[in-house]
Amino acid sequence: MVIKNATYVISSPSYKNCPPADMPEYAFIGRSNVGKSSLINLITNRQNLAKTSATPGKTQLINHFLIESGSNKQGRLQWYLVDLPGYGYAKKAKTERKSWSKMIEDYLLHRENLVNLFVLIDSRHKPQRIDLEFLSQLYEWEMPFTLVFTKADKEKPGVVQRNVDAFLEELKASTQFLPQVIVTSSAKKSGKEELLELIARMNESSTEQQ
Repeated sequence: MVIKNATYVISSPSYKNCPPADMPEYAFIGRSNVGKSSLINLITNRQNLAKTSATPGKTQLINHFLIESGSNKQGRLQWYLVDLPGYGYAKKAKTERKSWSKMIEDYLLHRENLVNLFVLIDSRHKPQRIDLEFLSQLYEWEMPFTLVFTKADKEKPGVVQRNVDAFLEELKASTQFLPQVIVTSSAKKSGKEELLELIARMNESSTEQQ
C-alpha cells in the first residue's frame, strides 16, 4: 500500500466531536515520548503531519487525519488515522490525567468505525507496568490491537529482541492470545512497510464486510 495523500482534519475533545464514522479508522496510542508522532509522519510520508515535541504529553486531543492510499487490489481508498493522547502523564495534574483517560476510554468503547488500535511500546526498556496494565484493559474490552515496538535503532538488536520477548512473556501470564508484533525505527524507516501492509489487509477485510 502506498499513501497518496494525508491531511489533518480535526482535533476533538470527545468521540462525540469526531468526524462521521463512515470510513475505516486506525488509532495510534502509547506512553508519552514513545515516538508516536515520528512514526505517524514516517508511514504517511509527511515530515510534520503529526507534531513532534520534546515535551511528554503534548498531544491532548483526539487528532484525525484523512488518508488516501492506493494498492493493486483496491485502487484508491480513504481512511482515518487517529493520533490519541498518551497514557501516563507523570508531570500533569491528576485531574487532567483522569480527564484524558476518560476521553480515551470513551473513544475506544464508542467509536464504531475503529478497526484496530496500534499500541506503541518503547523497545529500549524492559516491560513497564503502565503498558501491561493498559493492555490488560484492552483485553477486558476485547479491543483488537497490534503491538508496535518503537526506537529499535536506539539499542543493539539483541537488547531489543530480549525486551520484546520479555514483554510477550509478561502478556502470556494473563492471556493465551498474543497480539501481532511489529518492530519499528522511524530513524531507519524500518517496520513501515509491515504497518502499511497490515492496514491494507484490514482495509480490505473491512470493505468486504460492508
